[in-house]
Amino acid sequence: MADQDYYSVLGVDKTATPEEIKKAYRKLAMKYHPDKTKGDKTAEEKFKKISEAYAVLSDSKKKQEYDTFGSTGFQQRYSQEDIFRNFDFSDIFRDLGFGGFSTGFGGRGRRQQHIKGSDLIYEIPLTLEEVAAGTNKTISLQHGGRSEQVSIKIPKGMIEGKKLRLAGKGEAGPFGGSPGDLFIKAKMIKDPVFEAEGYDLFIDKTVKISEALMGTEVSIPTVKGKEVALKIPQGTQHKTKMRLAGMGLPKMNSTEKGDLFVRIHLKIPKKLTEEQKKAIEKLTEAGL
Repeated sequence: MADQDYYSVLGVDKTATPEEIKKAYRKLAMKYHPDKTKGDKTAEEKFKKISEAYAVLSDSKKKQEYDTFGSTGFQQRYSQEDIFRNFDFSDIFRDLGFGGFSTGFGGRGRRQQHIKGSDLIYEIPLTLEEVAAGTNKTISLQHGGRSEQVSIKIPKGMIEGKKLRLAGKGEAGPFGGSPGDLFIKAKMIKDPVFEAEGYDLFIDKTVKISEALMGTEVSIPTVKGKEVALKIPQGTQHKTKMRLAGMGLPKMNSTEKGDLFVRIHLKIPKKLTEEQKKAIEKLTEAGL
């Protein structure tokens, strides 16, 4: 339940009378009520907010506590369930012509269950190793000042852009409606060795000029902590990109994997020894 200014939500001053508060809510309810907006999610969220604001400001005790402690302090004392518990909107909705809610939108009617709570998004930082192997995480959620510990199994391949949905772990639904969902998003921590682009990994490997000319074999680390041998063929050029198929990150909910690309860089010394100079001169004479 995010902090919000209930007076601003209803568009009234702090000095507004109960009649003015009710009038403001009636006007907004007529505009954003689900029977009027027919599935418009933006309007539905607006309707939740104005109804929450009215449930607080029309109740003298809650209003006094809200004015005394402010939004943050108030929400540490009241969850959404507390705000809407035993609150009856039926008179207002009946007057507005929304008879379907007259049986008790505050908790006794059937259609209030269609007003779902807000979804939450939680971003979890993951290392490359955790993305490659999968992991378990425990997060702490705040609901109306109360803390809830939620254990989450992060599957292999949960790269940035991928989400997990935990049904019913979002904000409580107003009027006793069903809770929203919790969406877990991955935030990959920068790795000191590899760069990641989607499921593909990239690593730089520097070789000597002689190794590039004559060919060689180098050892390349993998994200699993092992090393593989990579043959550098004769005549390999600077910034050549070599592909190790299937050695990237596992694809989420799939048996496929990305690739590991090795970018070859030639090591060019800033200074040459006399012996190296003579060798280069011989290469020059040979046409290299």
